[in-house]
Amino acid sequence: MSVRKLKPVTPGQRFRVVNGFDAITTDKPEKSLLVPNKRSGGRNSQGKMTMRYIGGGHKKKYRIIDFKRDKAGIPATVASIQYDPNRTAFIALLNYQDGEKRYVIAQNGLQVGQNILSGDAVAPEIGNAMPLSAIPLGTIISCIELRPGQGAIMARSAGAFAQLMAREGRYATVKLPSGETRLILVNCMATIGAVSNSDHQLLVSGKAGRSRWLGRRPRTRPVVMNPVDHPMGGGEGRASGGHPRSRKGLPAKGYRTRTKTKASNKYILERRKK
Repeated sequence: MSVRKLKPVTPGQRFRVVNGFDAITTDKPEKSLLVPNKRSGGRNSQGKMTMRYIGGGHKKKYRIIDFKRDKAGIPATVASIQYDPNRTAFIALLNYQDGEKRYVIAQNGLQVGQNILSGDAVAPEIGNAMPLSAIPLGTIISCIELRPGQGAIMARSAGAFAQLMAREGRYATVKLPSGETRLILVNCMATIGAVSNSDHQLLVSGKAGRSRWLGRRPRTRPVVMNPVDHPMGGGEGRASGGHPRSRKGLPAKGYRTRTKTKASNKYILERRKK
């Protein structure tokens, strides 16, 4: 993994830092795993804008990712590591021995030609998926399920990883990327290793136009709005006092919005650090 700083041949390139894409082995996706991805532009079925700051952007097709890793005991060979426009992590194309092809989230250090497996009686090696009950304590994991059979929903973005801390009875203690420590059922699946493309956080767009290519429209800061538009708007001159809050008046930056009576609170052993 590496990043490249471009030469300042134009104002937009002056501060631009791009991904080196060293890990990528092909630029041609597997056609059988592509589906159309229609854009909403932030509009609902009536054509009314319900989400601001969304619209435009380059066309892209969705890659069907196997988050469940439910082909237990069937070896798969990593055919290629590919770029996915729908996520920050890289993806790996797997060729299973029974002839099926699937995309999975690529882990850091996954190599083309490597064999990976999923199931209970599997070695805890990078790329292998196994239940938390079979993973050695202290192992770095990613792509974690929260409910058995649900499919991975945690630690899926570029460079993300969690750590298996302990096991007791039906539950395993996992330290998540946010810093939160929580209990997860031991029959939930997780993948060994951290997610690929950890250099994603070092990238610099260089110009506003790149945000437009990604489908993001310009965002107006609340402080420069009028009082009719936002609680933080208005004031004489460059007024930016008052308490930070959302458009609906909920305090931001430190105000806890999690329900005190939420059923899953009992599974959280330690909240994330502020």
